[in-house]
Amino acid sequence: MPELLPRPHTRGATGSRSQRVTVRLPAVALSTRISPRTVGAGIVAFALVMATTVAALLLGEVELGPGGALSALAGAEETPEAEAFVVRALRLPRALAAVLVGGALAASGAIFQGLVRNPLVAPDVIGVNAGAGVLAVLTIVTAQAVVWLPVAALAGAVGTAFAIYGLTWRRGISGHRLVLVGIGVNAALTALTTLLIVRFPVERVSSAVRWQTGTLHGTGWDEVALVGVGVAVLLPLGVWLTRQLGALELGDDAARALGARVEPARAGLLGVGAGLAAVAVAASGPIGFVALATPHLARWLAGPLTRGVLVLSALLGGGLVGLSDLAAQHALPTSLPVGVVTAAAGAPYFLLLLYRTNRAAL
Repeated sequence: MPELLPRPHTRGATGSRSQRVTVRLPAVALSTRISPRTVGAGIVAFALVMATTVAALLLGEVELGPGGALSALAGAEETPEAEAFVVRALRLPRALAAVLVGGALAASGAIFQGLVRNPLVAPDVIGVNAGAGVLAVLTIVTAQAVVWLPVAALAGAVGTAFAIYGLTWRRGISGHRLVLVGIGVNAALTALTTLLIVRFPVERVSSAVRWQTGTLHGTGWDEVALVGVGVAVLLPLGVWLTRQLGALELGDDAARALGARVEPARAGLLGVGAGLAAVAVAASGPIGFVALATPHLARWLAGPLTRGVLVLSALLGGGLVGLSDLAAQHALPTSLPVGVVTAAAGAPYFLLLLYRTNRAAL
């Protein structure tokens, strides 16, 4: 049986009292501390994910009630063929893809922000998504083979992440320097992507342009499988590696004194963050600002980045992208790419965050 050990009240940075409960599972030699705030926020985030998924199954040109959607999902014989096709082949994979893509992007952003201790860092801001995008677009316009798209996106994201890290390294990592280097790399890769689009015939670049907007339109089970496997493998690995962040935040020398393997831990977190961004970008194209804003919301709800807060970020990201996709489909008479909605909501937030960061530095 799990053993619950309540820890004494401690006073956090804000002066408020908080309590953590230590959960020990002797059978698997696992012990972790869970904050009640994190658990409560996680329940709310999971409810948001479920609500957006159910709404995505019910809303659309073909109107369905809860009973009809359940019958279609269960494959009941009395379900009309058109309704079964709409639910199982169109709406369900799109809803699942929205949740998984949002979760992958949000977890990636949380890892990058925790790794370099800078709230302005996110894979879409520092060029990781652009690195995935440039190789993905190159694959689309040259090979015309979608099967290689995930490989190209992963190679571009991971390669760009390590290149930015190498360019930023000066006896350690400065968060502000990484942001500046990343913005420059992002601009260069975005320009290269634009060059690829204008240099190739329109019949080859039309799908690349549509993919660049960040859309879940036409998402099928192949994309769900891609991002689902990526999240299933990389998110637990990221949760396991997140325990090293506390030591890394003390500085490299202090982390080594505490027994942390600094460079392997940093490289592992960098690879996991880039991999999560890559599978999301490969499935939907670059959806902006989810990776930047969602970790802030998670930390505001549950405190500094821990393993629980990383999972909370993923749940919030899934719910927010699901909600944004619903707005993109149904808020206006014409359907929009989900990337347009997240950019419209995220750009003002980024400017506010930049203003607050600069003001705090004065």
